[in-house]
Amino acid sequence: MRIVVTRQKIHGHPAAEYVDLLREQLPDHEVVLADTPARERELIRTADVVTGEGAAAETHLGEAASLRLFAGVYAGVGHLDLDAFEDAGVAVTNASGVHAPNISEYVIGALVSLARDFRRATRQQDRREWRAYRTRELYDSTVTVVGLGAIGTAVAERLEPFGVETLGVRYTPEKGGPVDEVYGFDDLHEVLARTDHLVLACPLTDTTEGLIDREALRTLPPHATLVNIARGPVVDTDDLVYALRWNQIRGAFLDVTDPEPLPEDHPLWGLDDVRITPHNAGHTPRYFERVADILADNVERLADADATGGVGDDDGLGLRNRVV
Repeated sequence: MRIVVTRQKIHGHPAAEYVDLLREQLPDHEVVLADTPARERELIRTADVVTGEGAAAETHLGEAASLRLFAGVYAGVGHLDLDAFEDAGVAVTNASGVHAPNISEYVIGALVSLARDFRRATRQQDRREWRAYRTRELYDSTVTVVGLGAIGTAVAERLEPFGVETLGVRYTPEKGGPVDEVYGFDDLHEVLARTDHLVLACPLTDTTEGLIDREALRTLPPHATLVNIARGPVVDTDDLVYALRWNQIRGAFLDVTDPEPLPEDHPLWGLDDVRITPHNAGHTPRYFERVADILADNVERLADADATGGVGDDDGLGLRNRVV
């Protein structure tokens, strides 16, 4: 099969790294880099598989007579015209799950930093000030994870050694998860009232937009902390600023904000009990490696389906992370 990698840069890493990884894992297939717009159009016309951000594949979809699979390199597919791919008979997969190890590490670091007040320690060190201060423990606290997809699941699993009680909130609580108790969104306030640390790991949807608003923040205990690695609009920013200014919660660790980027004059920057990182939790030098693992597996499944005629599989493919 011919696998075409389109132009892209992720976390400062070039697409050529992705090509090298795919070639290592798929020595029996042709992996080529379309490094210019002209090369993208030329190569996509004869590609069996295209992988990348999606714009080039979508633009040239009508010319890609042999295209069978578009493998997206992002977890989200909202930027794609999925109907167009479906009408063309092209399967679409995403990169869901690739962020679980690195973002869950970020969350653990944020929770420990908030509990142990490492920011204060850094400020005192910068001033060469030796002065003890109060801290807290994660142990014996209650951590609520909103969203139990790949990232939320990884967060909950990594929390187990800390001796905390874990609560989960998800659309389908009957699916359960690696937490002590699982609830639906209708029970959000009941859960928030029991929460010491709130971790947001849910997608941005009509249900979750503005989910953590003034009422939710009022329900949280005043000692509670918030970690948001979901999307900025899941939290009402003005309500969060109000809650922090009036000591309605203890602090927040934000990798995402609304608006984003956060303007230099935004009041969140000036709040001492807020830590802000620039949508950086997902950064990892192993991103392309994980995306390549998914695609290599799917290419082999395509090859197996060709060899067997897809016997025993509903769609003849059985692709990982398939969305169309």
